[in-house]
Amino acid sequence: MYDDSDKERLLLAVDCIVFGFDGEKLKILLIKRGFEPERGKWSLIGGFLRKSEVLQDAATRILSVYTGLDDIYMEQVGTFSDVDRDPEERTVSTAYYALINIAEHSQKLSHRYSAQWFSVEDAPPLIFDHDRMVRHALERLKIKAETEPIGFELLPDKFTMLRLQKLYEAIYNVSLDKRNFINKVRSLDILEKLDEKDKTSSRKGSFLYRFDAEKYHRAERSRSLLNL
Repeated sequence: MYDDSDKERLLLAVDCIVFGFDGEKLKILLIKRGFEPERGKWSLIGGFLRKSEVLQDAATRILSVYTGLDDIYMEQVGTFSDVDRDPEERTVSTAYYALINIAEHSQKLSHRYSAQWFSVEDAPPLIFDHDRMVRHALERLKIKAETEPIGFELLPDKFTMLRLQKLYEAIYNVSLDKRNFINKVRSLDILEKLDEKDKTSSRKGSFLYRFDAEKYHRAERSRSLLNL
């Protein structure tokens, strides 16, 4: 029989790496920690698993509290269990990354929780092993965005081709040739071109597009979505 007389209590946390896109840069939502240890320092959004929850439910609850959104794309990044990752108490954390449209995020909630958007490249140092979580999440995002259309989760319902290009440039931190990018996207046949134009940047304006999920699911696609 297994002897569990030496069992110890530990906490199970859920940390969420929330990515957004402002039209130019990939952003991450951070909060200022309101308690010790590391009070006042920047942290990922997180909380603890409740007895009545599975991990996915806990992540959904935490994201809803801090963003005001309920229907959010998210994916598990991994579990982080270094013995000394939290100096206060033995804590294991499972991390998720989430993709949201910044325009839909409640700014009132950000103010309440001292949350702030930072560009990924200029984000401040984070507490514990949260920087490591972010690195893992970014790698997962890059792999997934190349093979599946999850990038559209970061865009408004209607967007220009230029905005779409800038999104993928921000995710992969590269410069893409405009003509090649447009030709590649058009060849996928997963967008609906609208009769509307965005005239915020020029009098002539740029046509707006919308992601067509039905076309995407019907189409026979290659292994790579954009081959970046």
